[in-house]
Amino acid sequence: MTTNDQGVPSFAVYIPDVELTAEPLDPAQIVSGAPEVTGKVLWESADGKQVRGIWQITPGVVTDTEANELFVVVSGRATVAVEGGATLELGPGDAAVLREGDRTTWTVHETLRKAYHITLP
Repeated sequence: MTTNDQGVPSFAVYIPDVELTAEPLDPAQIVSGAPEVTGKVLWESADGKQVRGIWQITPGVVTDTEANELFVVVSGRATVAVEGGATLELGPGDAAVLREGDRTTWTVHETLRKAYHITLP
């Protein structure tokens, strides 16, 4: 087993089977439907500025203001419209980068699960 400088061992998880916990949405973010968010932090840096985990959202439409994030979609489908920018069509195997401060609208067509890495300021 390998450990990093914080004493956390290296690990692997099978993303589809990871049990997630509820992460309630702010009702002001919900545009339509009744989407539910769940997630699990797998690793966080000692200073709290880097977070890696798994996140899932059920169908519906929500808005968000993004962090600096790289993620890979494991399952599901969504359209993410970045205000003043691109519209991203996302499905299994797609990698995406969102910039800190991007204002987005997520239209989730099929429950979407992603693995992510977020860098906070």
